[in-house]
Amino acid sequence: MADFKTLLQEASERYESACRISGSERQTQKTALIVYAHQSPASFNAAARDVAVEALTKQGYKVLVSDLYAMNFKASATADDIKGDLKNPEHFVYNNEMMAAWQEGRLSDDIAEEQHKVEQAELVIFQFPLYWFSIPAIMKGWVDRVLIQGFAFTMQKMYDNGVFKDKKAMLSFTTGGTESMYQADGIHGDINVLLWPLQNGFLRFCGFQVLAPQIFWCPAYAPQVARNEMLDSWRERLHGVFAEKPLSFAPTEYFDMSFQGGFRLRPEVKEKCASLTHGITTAHHLGKPLPPDNQTKAKES
Repeated sequence: MADFKTLLQEASERYESACRISGSERQTQKTALIVYAHQSPASFNAAARDVAVEALTKQGYKVLVSDLYAMNFKASATADDIKGDLKNPEHFVYNNEMMAAWQEGRLSDDIAEEQHKVEQAELVIFQFPLYWFSIPAIMKGWVDRVLIQGFAFTMQKMYDNGVFKDKKAMLSFTTGGTESMYQADGIHGDINVLLWPLQNGFLRFCGFQVLAPQIFWCPAYAPQVARNEMLDSWRERLHGVFAEKPLSFAPTEYFDMSFQGGFRLRPEVKEKCASLTHGITTAHHLGKPLPPDNQTKAKES
C-alpha cells in the first residue's frame, strides 16, 4: 500500500480534478473528515486510516485528515484557546468563555481550523486505539475544544434536533482485548455499554446520525492474514458507508424536553414500553434486559 503522504497527494490531485467538473456535479461531491489519533505511521490504525482515505477518495469524496499527534494538537482546555480578554477573568468558566469567543470569532486558530473541517464534512470518522475503554486523551481534547457550545450544540439544538443532524459520524477503533472479552459475560463487559458514553454522549448529543462502529478486535496479536482480512472488510464497507442506516436511539419526542418535566420519558411512553421485552436503548433500559447490539448494529427494518 502506498505511504500516507502519497495517498494524501493522490487525494489532493483527484480533488483538484473534481473541482474542474461542472457546477452541478461539483455540488454533489461529499466531504469526509478523518480525526485520527495514533503516534506511529506503522500502526494498524494508520493502515485503517489509509484504507479509508484511499477508498473514499476513489468514490469521489474530498477527504480531510486531522492527524492529531502529527499536529501536536493540544489536549488541555485552557484560556489559551481564546484570543483577547476573558469575559470573567475572576472566575474562568471554559464553556461560557468559549461560546462567547466562538460568537465573536476569537477562538484560537487550531480550533477554528478544525471547526471549519467539521462544517465541510458530511461524514466524520474517528480512528483510534481504545485507551482505558475510551478515546485517547489527545482525541478527547479535540472533542472538548472543538465541539463547543454554540458551534456543536445548544439547549435547543441537541440529539434529534442537533446542529449536525444532517451529518453522519462513526467510531473506527482497535482493541487490545479479544472480542469474547467484550461480551455480556466477558471480563470487560458488554461492548454496547462501553460505547454508549461515546456514541450517545457526544456524537448523537451533537445531532450526528451515528453509524455502527468499525471494531478491529485485537489486531496486535492477530496473524498478518487476519489483519489483511480486517482491512479488506473495512475497505468493502466504506464503499457503501454513506448509505448505511444509523444506529437506533430513543427519539427526542419520547421525552418531556423541559426543566419542569426533568427531560424524562413521557408517562405515555413509559406505559407503552411496559410490555416490551427489552429496554428502549442500552441506557434507557427501564429495568429490562438491554436491547441486543444496540450500539454495534443498526436495527433491521
